[in-house]
Amino acid sequence: MASHRKPRTSVLTSPGSRRTAAGLTTAALASVTLLSQTADAAPRAPRPTIEEVKQKVDGLYRQAEVATQKYNAAKERADHQRETVDGLLDAAAKRAEKMNASRRELGTFASAQYRTGGMNPTAQLMLAKDPQQFFDRSHLMERLTGRQQQAVTDYQQQAAAAARQRAEASRSLDQLQNSQAALKESKRSVQQKLAEARQLLSRLTAQEKARLAELERRKEAAAKRRAEEEARKQQERERQRQHDGGSTGGQTGGDTGGSTGGSQSTKAEKALAFARAQIGKPYVWGATGPSSYDCSGLTQAAWKAAGVDLPRTTWEQVKVGQRVATKDLQPGDLVFFFDDISHVGMYIGGGKMIHAPHPGANVREESIYYMPIYGSVRLG
Repeated sequence: MASHRKPRTSVLTSPGSRRTAAGLTTAALASVTLLSQTADAAPRAPRPTIEEVKQKVDGLYRQAEVATQKYNAAKERADHQRETVDGLLDAAAKRAEKMNASRRELGTFASAQYRTGGMNPTAQLMLAKDPQQFFDRSHLMERLTGRQQQAVTDYQQQAAAAARQRAEASRSLDQLQNSQAALKESKRSVQQKLAEARQLLSRLTAQEKARLAELERRKEAAAKRRAEEEARKQQERERQRQHDGGSTGGQTGGDTGGSTGGSQSTKAEKALAFARAQIGKPYVWGATGPSSYDCSGLTQAAWKAAGVDLPRTTWEQVKVGQRVATKDLQPGDLVFFFDDISHVGMYIGGGKMIHAPHPGANVREESIYYMPIYGSVRLG
């Protein structure tokens, strides 16, 4: 029996269909190729120059140093508050022991009153074996009553003091938690800035790294020339003062032997000797020695070796001592840099200082003109 179904038309098997499919495939490939070429032809961001990379890295290092000073300040607060909390908790424990002693004494009096049954004096006299026993007991109870009242007063005072100490300890714990949160945030900020700097440097080719090192050498050489020029000017001023018969004490240039006093000069020498002994040790943010330092950690440790306690941060160190002009610097003076006072070094004379520069560098001597000077202080 003949089938009434209509035969299916094979699109892909007919010669015309094969040509049509081939045409579609060719058009599709052409479209993909065109899109790919268009994407490749899209403008790309220009590769930063070495000068731009250096500027960016220097900026990140500076931002990291600001964050480091914030970290140092938060850590100092946290350490101080932790000591305060520990002291308050110890004091509260001792106060609780005194309160318990007062409570025990009150318990003794309460027991004694319970044993007497709270009898009135007439009943006690009737039950006493003789009058003398009554009078002895009555006198003792009067004395106990006075002591009992004092014990109540002592207990109340101890309880109130314990409550105040608990409240103070609670406030100090809250402050400690805030400082620890600030510490964590500053640490995160430092690590982020340093990671960005490392990433930028890691993308450089060997040739670009060599070019960057050359730029750094040029900057150091220019700063060194400036220091030598300023040192010559200072020596000329000193020779002129001596020629004119002027005094070289007090605020005169330290490079030529001026001093603020024998004791202070000795301390500066000790601080400088310590700083020189640290040359070659690595910069590590937040470090105060003995194997590594950040900038303010180095100056703090150096002057501590001379018997002088300095605050932890550059922002606090700049407030200590006497402000001096750059032309009047003496060895041992602290020189601060940038408008945000985020860096510090110790002046050694000749326009140079010892400082802990930045991550990836070691403690070294360098011209004070390598960075913009904020101001200087003399300790004493």
